[in-house]
Amino acid sequence: MSLSLRDQLLKAGLVNEKQAKQADKQKQKQQRLEKKGQVEVDDEQKRIAQAAMAEKVARDQELNRQQQEKAEQKARSAQIKQLIETSRLPKLTTEDYYNFVDDKKVKRLSVNNLMRDKLSRGSLAIVRHGGGYEVIPREAALKIQERDPQRVVQLNVQTEAPDADDPYAAYQIPDDLMW
Repeated sequence: MSLSLRDQLLKAGLVNEKQAKQADKQKQKQQRLEKKGQVEVDDEQKRIAQAAMAEKVARDQELNRQQQEKAEQKARSAQIKQLIETSRLPKLTTEDYYNFVDDKKVKRLSVNNLMRDKLSRGSLAIVRHGGGYEVIPREAALKIQERDPQRVVQLNVQTEAPDADDPYAAYQIPDDLMW
Protein backbone atom coordinates (compact mmCIF):
# COMPACT_ATOMS: atom_id res chain seq x y z
CA MET A 1 0.00 0.00 0.00
CA SER A 2 1.39 3.39 -0.93
CA LEU A 3 1.97 5.97 1.70
CA SER A 4 0.75 9.56 1.37
CA LEU A 5 3.29 12.30 0.85
CA ARG A 6 2.81 13.39 4.47
CA ASP A 7 3.58 9.89 5.75
CA GLN A 8 6.59 9.56 3.46
CA LEU A 9 8.04 12.88 4.66
CA LEU A 10 7.48 11.88 8.31
CA LYS A 11 9.09 8.49 7.76
CA ALA A 12 12.10 10.07 6.03
CA GLY A 13 12.49 12.50 8.94
CA LEU A 14 12.23 15.61 6.77
CA VAL A 15 9.31 16.98 8.83
CA ASN A 16 8.07 16.30 12.31
CA GLU A 17 4.53 15.59 13.52
CA LYS A 18 3.95 19.20 14.59
CA GLN A 19 4.83 20.59 11.16
CA ALA A 20 2.59 18.04 9.41
CA LYS A 21 -0.41 18.95 11.65
CA GLN A 22 0.22 22.67 11.09
CA ALA A 23 0.23 22.13 7.30
CA ASP A 24 -3.08 20.20 7.53
CA LYS A 25 -4.66 22.98 9.60
CA GLN A 26 -3.49 25.61 7.14
CA LYS A 27 -4.95 23.64 4.25
CA GLN A 28 -8.32 23.17 5.98
CA LYS A 29 -8.46 26.87 6.92
CA GLN A 30 -7.81 27.86 3.30
CA GLN A 31 -10.59 25.55 2.09
CA ARG A 32 -13.08 27.01 4.62
CA LEU A 33 -12.29 30.57 3.57
CA GLU A 34 -12.66 29.69 -0.08
CA LYS A 35 -16.09 28.17 0.58
CA LYS A 36 -17.24 31.26 2.45
CA GLY A 37 -15.93 33.47 -0.33
CA GLN A 38 -13.64 35.50 1.93
CA VAL A 39 -10.49 34.60 0.01
CA GLU A 40 -10.13 34.78 -3.73
CA VAL A 41 -9.26 31.50 -5.35
CA ASP A 42 -6.02 31.69 -7.26
CA ASP A 43 -7.06 31.25 -10.91
CA GLU A 44 -3.61 32.03 -12.27
CA GLN A 45 -2.83 28.39 -12.96
CA LYS A 46 -6.19 27.87 -14.69
CA ARG A 47 -5.61 30.90 -16.92
CA ILE A 48 -2.11 29.73 -17.80
CA ALA A 49 -3.41 26.26 -18.63
CA GLN A 50 -6.22 27.70 -20.79
CA ALA A 51 -3.78 29.96 -22.63
CA ALA A 52 -1.49 26.99 -23.26
CA MET A 53 -4.42 24.96 -24.57
CA ALA A 54 -5.50 27.80 -26.88
CA GLU A 55 -1.94 28.12 -28.17
CA LYS A 56 -1.76 24.36 -28.74
CA VAL A 57 -5.06 24.38 -30.65
CA ALA A 58 -3.84 27.26 -32.85
CA ARG A 59 -0.56 25.46 -33.53
CA ASP A 60 -2.41 22.22 -34.36
CA GLN A 61 -4.71 24.07 -36.76
CA GLU A 62 -1.72 25.64 -38.51
CA LEU A 63 -0.04 22.23 -38.83
CA ASN A 64 -3.25 20.72 -40.23
CA ARG A 65 -3.54 23.55 -42.75
CA GLN A 66 0.07 23.00 -43.85
CA GLN A 67 -0.50 19.25 -44.20
CA GLN A 68 -3.64 19.83 -46.28
CA GLU A 69 -1.73 22.29 -48.47
CA LYS A 70 1.03 19.72 -49.02
CA ALA A 71 -1.54 17.04 -49.86
CA GLU A 72 -3.26 19.36 -52.36
CA GLN A 73 0.09 20.23 -53.95
CA LYS A 74 0.94 16.54 -54.22
CA ALA A 75 -2.44 15.81 -55.83
CA ARG A 76 -1.98 18.65 -58.35
CA SER A 77 1.48 17.35 -59.19
CA ALA A 78 0.11 13.85 -59.75
CA GLN A 79 -2.66 15.22 -61.98
CA ILE A 80 -0.13 17.17 -64.05
CA LYS A 81 2.10 14.11 -64.38
CA GLN A 82 -0.83 11.99 -65.52
CA LEU A 83 -1.98 14.64 -68.03
CA ILE A 84 1.48 14.87 -69.54
CA GLU A 85 2.08 11.12 -69.71
CA THR A 86 -1.28 10.37 -71.29
CA SER A 87 -1.21 13.14 -73.89
CA ARG A 88 2.44 13.56 -74.84
CA LEU A 89 3.55 13.01 -78.39
CA PRO A 90 6.27 10.45 -79.11
CA LYS A 91 9.83 11.76 -79.15
CA LEU A 92 11.41 12.02 -82.56
CA THR A 93 15.02 11.55 -83.56
CA THR A 94 15.39 13.81 -86.56
CA GLU A 95 17.99 16.32 -87.63
CA ASP A 96 15.35 19.05 -87.62
CA TYR A 97 15.11 20.98 -84.34
CA TYR A 98 12.67 23.46 -82.84
CA ASN A 99 14.37 26.10 -80.69
CA PHE A 100 12.60 27.72 -77.73
CA VAL A 101 13.56 29.76 -74.66
CA ASP A 102 13.33 28.38 -71.15
CA ASP A 103 14.61 30.39 -68.19
CA LYS A 104 16.72 32.68 -70.39
CA LYS A 105 18.35 29.69 -72.10
CA VAL A 106 17.75 28.47 -75.61
CA LYS A 107 16.69 24.84 -75.68
CA ARG A 108 15.79 22.63 -78.61
CA LEU A 109 13.58 19.68 -79.39
CA SER A 110 13.76 17.29 -82.29
CA VAL A 111 10.62 17.80 -84.43
CA ASN A 112 9.28 17.18 -87.92
CA ASN A 113 7.70 19.78 -90.19
CA LEU A 114 4.14 19.06 -89.06
CA MET A 115 5.06 19.42 -85.37
CA ARG A 116 6.99 22.63 -86.09
CA ASP A 117 3.97 24.09 -87.86
CA LYS A 118 1.58 23.09 -85.06
CA LEU A 119 3.94 24.46 -82.38
CA SER A 120 4.17 27.81 -84.13
CA ARG A 121 0.39 27.95 -84.70
CA GLY A 122 -0.32 27.17 -81.03
CA SER A 123 -2.08 23.83 -81.40
CA LEU A 124 0.83 22.09 -79.63
CA ALA A 125 2.70 23.20 -76.50
CA ILE A 126 5.97 22.41 -74.75
CA VAL A 127 5.95 21.52 -71.03
CA ARG A 128 8.57 20.55 -68.45
CA HIS A 129 8.42 16.95 -67.32
CA GLY A 130 10.94 14.85 -65.41
CA GLY A 131 13.97 17.00 -66.11
CA GLY A 132 13.16 17.23 -69.81
CA TYR A 133 10.54 18.60 -72.15
CA GLU A 134 7.47 17.07 -73.72
CA VAL A 135 5.24 18.16 -76.59
CA ILE A 136 1.53 17.93 -75.78
CA PRO A 137 -1.75 19.13 -77.36
CA ARG A 138 -3.06 22.61 -76.54
CA GLU A 139 -6.07 21.36 -74.51
CA ALA A 140 -3.85 19.39 -72.13
CA ALA A 141 -1.46 22.36 -71.84
CA LEU A 142 -4.34 24.64 -70.85
CA LYS A 143 -5.37 22.19 -68.10
CA ILE A 144 -1.79 22.04 -66.86
CA GLN A 145 -1.53 25.82 -66.95
CA GLU A 146 -4.57 26.04 -64.63
CA ARG A 147 -2.85 23.81 -62.08
CA ASP A 148 0.76 25.02 -62.38
CA PRO A 149 1.60 27.81 -64.86
CA GLN A 150 5.37 27.31 -64.47
CA ARG A 151 5.27 23.84 -66.03
CA VAL A 152 4.19 25.20 -69.42
CA VAL A 153 7.30 26.43 -71.23
CA GLN A 154 5.78 27.48 -74.54
CA LEU A 155 2.17 27.84 -75.56
CA ASN A 156 1.75 30.14 -78.54
CA VAL A 157 -1.43 32.04 -79.20
CA GLN A 158 -3.53 29.86 -81.43
CA THR A 159 -3.79 31.15 -84.96
CA GLU A 160 -6.27 30.04 -87.53
CA ALA A 161 -5.46 28.51 -90.89
CA PRO A 162 -5.66 30.96 -93.81
CA ASP A 163 -9.16 31.52 -95.14
CA ALA A 164 -10.06 29.62 -98.28
CA ASP A 165 -11.65 32.70 -99.84
CA ASP A 166 -8.75 35.05 -99.06
CA PRO A 167 -7.97 36.94 -102.31
CA TYR A 168 -4.32 37.47 -101.31
CA ALA A 169 -3.59 33.88 -100.32
CA ALA A 170 -1.71 33.23 -103.54
CA TYR A 171 0.71 36.10 -102.90
CA GLN A 172 3.64 35.15 -100.71
CA ILE A 173 5.46 37.75 -98.65
CA PRO A 174 9.17 37.63 -99.38
CA ASP A 175 11.55 37.13 -96.47
CA ASP A 176 13.83 40.00 -97.46
CA LEU A 177 11.04 42.58 -97.73
CA MET A 178 12.15 45.96 -96.35
CA TRP A 179 9.41 48.26 -94.99
